[in-house]
Amino acid sequence: MPPTDRYVIRFAAEPPQETLPYGRWAETLRSWFLAAVNEIDPGDEELGEPGEVVWFPDRGWNGRTYVPATARTSTGLELYGYVSFAEGENGAPDDFAAHADFTSDTADENPDWQIDVNEEIVGRWRGEHGRTADMTLVWGIPLVKNGAVVTAELADLAVDQCTLVDYRFTLIAPDDYRGDFLDVKLFSAGGEELARESLYVEDDDDEEDEEE
Repeated sequence: MPPTDRYVIRFAAEPPQETLPYGRWAETLRSWFLAAVNEIDPGDEELGEPGEVVWFPDRGWNGRTYVPATARTSTGLELYGYVSFAEGENGAPDDFAAHADFTSDTADENPDWQIDVNEEIVGRWRGEHGRTADMTLVWGIPLVKNGAVVTAELADLAVDQCTLVDYRFTLIAPDDYRGDFLDVKLFSAGGEELARESLYVEDDDDEEDEEE
């Protein structure tokens, strides 16, 4: 195989190791997630009371395991974030940490969405000539049917993938590297592309600049 001109970290994260959280383990994770929710500054929004927490497949990277989550609130907002932990000396989860935020921009309000995606930067990767990539935790739910696998692609190069678990996925992949941004793509079991969403969304200022 000849040398590549796309020198970037690929498939760095461990695949999911456990089933989706349930029972006492889910309650432990929920307590950490809700503690992070309590630290949110909602500004002028009324956050409301959290509903059921939806868990996503775990992924391990850089010595930590990340378990993403979402939850709707009584005021119609969506909470999103993750609980992470390291492996203790006896192999049990240790050194817990959690992050949470909220959004009013939900799939219910965006019927054009094909994949409902959340993302958070969890680290950095240094590439050639001092360039850096944002190692990004990406999780979500496809909004079209018959999907089997979700990939993260950087300039059409697959850098991570996840088999759907209860029609949910989690990725950890490099983003914003050499001017390229991640695309999340949904494939059928036969390899047909069914949907895609980009993590890069142009704002109004960008669109006005292009028109000028």
